[in-house]
Formats: sequence, structure tokens, C-alpha cells
Amino acid sequence: MNRHKPYEPKDFAGKLAKAFLRSPLTVVLGVFLLAIGYLSLMVMPREENPQMVVSGSTVIVALPGASAAEIQKVIVEPLERKLKEVKGVEHIHGRAMDNVGIVNAAFFIGEEKEGSNLKVYDKIMQNSDMFPKGAMNPIIKPLDIDVDIPVVSVAFYANDKNMSKTELYDKVKDIQQQINGLSNVAVTELKGGNRHQFNIEVDLHKLSGYNISMGQIVQAVQSLSYSVPAIKNSTKDNQIVMFGVKNAIETEKDIGNIIVSEYMGSPIYLRQIAEVQGSYDIQNFKSVLISMRDENGTFTPLTDQVTLTVSKLQGTNAVIIAEAVKTELESHKEFLAKNGISYVITRNDGERANEAVNELVFHLLLSIAIIAVLLVFVLGWRESLIVTFTVPAILAITLFVAYLSGQTINRITLFAFLLSLGLLVDAAIIVIENIHRHYHSIESQHENVDDLMIKATDEIGPPTNIATLAIIMTMVPMAFVGQMMGQFMKPIPANVPIALIASLFVAYIFTPYLAVRMLKKPDHTKKGGH
Repeated sequence: MNRHKPYEPKDFAGKLAKAFLRSPLTVVLGVFLLAIGYLSLMVMPREENPQMVVSGSTVIVALPGASAAEIQKVIVEPLERKLKEVKGVEHIHGRAMDNVGIVNAAFFIGEEKEGSNLKVYDKIMQNSDMFPKGAMNPIIKPLDIDVDIPVVSVAFYANDKNMSKTELYDKVKDIQQQINGLSNVAVTELKGGNRHQFNIEVDLHKLSGYNISMGQIVQAVQSLSYSVPAIKNSTKDNQIVMFGVKNAIETEKDIGNIIVSEYMGSPIYLRQIAEVQGSYDIQNFKSVLISMRDENGTFTPLTDQVTLTVSKLQGTNAVIIAEAVKTELESHKEFLAKNGISYVITRNDGERANEAVNELVFHLLLSIAIIAVLLVFVLGWRESLIVTFTVPAILAITLFVAYLSGQTINRITLFAFLLSLGLLVDAAIIVIENIHRHYHSIESQHENVDDLMIKATDEIGPPTNIATLAIIMTMVPMAFVGQMMGQFMKPIPANVPIALIASLFVAYIFTPYLAVRMLKKPDHTKKGGH
């Protein structure tokens, strides 16, 4: 009797099946893939929305005493002309007001942030001579979407109605200092609070009576509101002498004793023409009120609040940062209770991101279960289990590649997985269906089981590869979509092709390996066999 010649595969699909069909490393590879996928899911930064590269700069130039029309002509228009020369600028918007001009330069979405800001800075500094005499140095403020949009907001309010606005601000500022030192926290800001300030309310009648201008008052106050640094010198005996002059303005009395001018040979003190009070910044109109609802559903009266906002560094985990902020606030509960201050978290992107990710992961698992149930009725429960196993393995590879490429888990990333879920099982279903056909074919009853597996996989290799490549090519154009939509949808063309390529390798390696161990070949020699 002639010995059966083993089947030699022609496509890489059959070659992969042959290499891993009886290899003890196949199980190790499967466990490894699932492990790195799970670890990637746990350690990847979580956000509600994907990272977007949005760059822009605001240039502010002050020219004291100039009207809005003058500012438009000598500040705004020259700035706009120069900023149009910067490569990558999409929109320029200028605004002229009395004393100051503001020009915003927005770059094309996707332009590299650091390079864009540097271009604007270089252009302004190289052409600083275009500003008129008397103009102050330009202030260049870059736009940072990661810093400007907070992930956590906390509203602090006083339980004691008699607590001053500045006291609440000072207490919250102590907590802000601690939160600002947390890992991966970029910027913290306090909004709606009031700072300490000396308010000088000038009596205009007395001002005109003494023939004094507001400029004289401003100049007199400014002349004493500086601290002279310590100066050191040496004597003839080589001894070091150090002295310094502290700020001459420390109390309301100090301000009141400032000599503004002289009238008929007598000094005019500021207290004679103005009322000086140590209070809060009355020019700040950005106050915020809060009203809390108790257990009975009734709202408490409106009260002042100070909002602390926390922004994160790009590419970091919003969930971890939000939890760190909550932990830090818990550690200050005793301090806050002692000072009669309560707080409520009004924004928590970390919690929302975690909920969104967990919900989509649940739907992902639910979709896998639905596919498994459908395959039970079409192919059988053994075939269904084999195909179902390939899905987590494919997603594990895709997650690991996404982690290595610096992506985050967000709604669009998981949407890409859901979108590709129906496509991921195509290769595995085709392989298992062809194996099933060969197993139940009378012509294959005398063939070796291993050869059947390799042959069935090898047969469907070329058409499956071409079909998968065609689907991948449909995703490629999405990678070239520009503007905000392109940035938002970037995870789809980045992850779907990886998932489809991974589906081929998983189908060709694990489907035959599991089939040869789980499927039972029918005996067609028995009566009634098919």
C-alpha cells in the first residue's frame, strides 16, 4: 500500500495553517495575544473623545491712548499682513479697541502645534519694528486645546453667608496649589473668585478743586508700589553691608498717606481726595452663583462660588487624573469642614470617559455573543466557539498596536472596533465553513485530517486575501479627510485596517488549530452516512 503524500500548500494561508497546526507554541501565542490585549485595554489612556491637533495663536499689542481707528491702522492691519506670511495659517481675525489690538491666527487642523506657535513668535519678533513708538511689547498666547478644555471642574462655596469673597478664594487657592502638583496635571485655574485689592474711590469734586488729574494719582501710587531688591556693598574694613527697601504700601493707611501733589505750599494727601479701602477686586464682574438641591428636592438660596478647573497633559488618562483629583479633595475634607466650605464636582470627563468606554466594551462583548449564537444555528456549536475565539484575539492585536502607536481609548476608537466587528469574523467563518465542507464531503473521507485542514485553509487563501484587501482600501481615503472631521474620525482608518489584517493571521493560524481538536469527522462508511 502506497503511503499518502502530504498536501503542500501554495498560499501563505495554508503555510501558516501547516506551521501552527501541531505546534505547541500555538497555545502560548493565543494566551500571549489575549494577555497583551487585556493589558492594553487596562493601561491605555481613556478619553471621551479622540485627541485633536488644533493650533493657533493670539497676538495682543497695547498702545495706550490710541483710539480704535488708530489701533486698526497701526497695529491690527500690519499684524494681519505679517501673519498671512506664516505658512499653515488658515484664518486670521483681527479686532481693534481703544488702547489695544488683538489678532487671532488659526492654523489648519492637524498642523503641528509647537512648530506653528514658534512660526508666529518668530514672525512677530523679526518684525517688531513695525509697531509705532509707544506700543508695548506684544503678548503672544498660543492656543492649547488640551490645556484650555478642563477635564475636571469643582465648585467651592461657603456654608457661612458672612464669609468674605476673598477668604473663600484664599482657602481654595491653597487646595489649588496641591492639585496643581499632581502627576499629569497641566494647568489649574480659579474662576469666579475675588482677590484682595486696595480700592481707591476718588472724589471728583475734590479732584477738580485741587486741580489734580487722575494721571497724577496713578503715578503717585505706582511710584511707591515697588520693592527695591536687597543691595550689598563692602566697607573699607571688608565688611559686607546689605540693605533693602520694602514695599511702602502695605495697608490702607499707607496708601492714604501718599502725597499726590501740593496746593498753596501744603502737601495734598491721597486720603484728602479719595476713600481707600482694603477689599476685593470690584472691577471683576465674572462672579458665579450656585444653588444646591437637598434630599427633599428643594433648592438652597444662591450663593457665591469659586470654580477650580483642572486640565490634563496631552495623551494622558483622564480617568486616572480625575480619580487623583477626587482623592486629593477627600484629603482636604477636614480642612474644608473646619472653614465652613463645601464643594461639588460639576464636571468629570474622566468619569464620563470611563462610562463611555465601559458601555462600548459591553456592547462589543454583546455583539460577539450575538455572532456566536447566530453561528450556532448556521454551522454548529463547535464551529461557533472556534469563530468566537478569534474575535477577542483580533481585537487584542488591534488594541496592542493602538497602544504602541500612542492612541487613546475613546468613543471613536471603540466605534471603529464595532464597525469592523462584522468584518473581523469573515475570514474565520470562510475558513471554518470550508473545513466543515471538506469534513462532510464523501470524497474527503479517506484523506488525512491534517491535510484536510491545511488544504481547506489554503483553498480560500487567495480570494479571502483579495476581499480583505479590497475592504481595507475602502478605509484608506478616510485617512486623508482634513479639518476637524478628519481629526475626529482618525481612529477609524488607523484601527480598522489593522483589525482586518490581524483577522487574516488569526483565522489562518487558530481556526485550523482549534478545528482539528474540536470538530468530529463523520464516518461516511457507515450506513446512512452522508
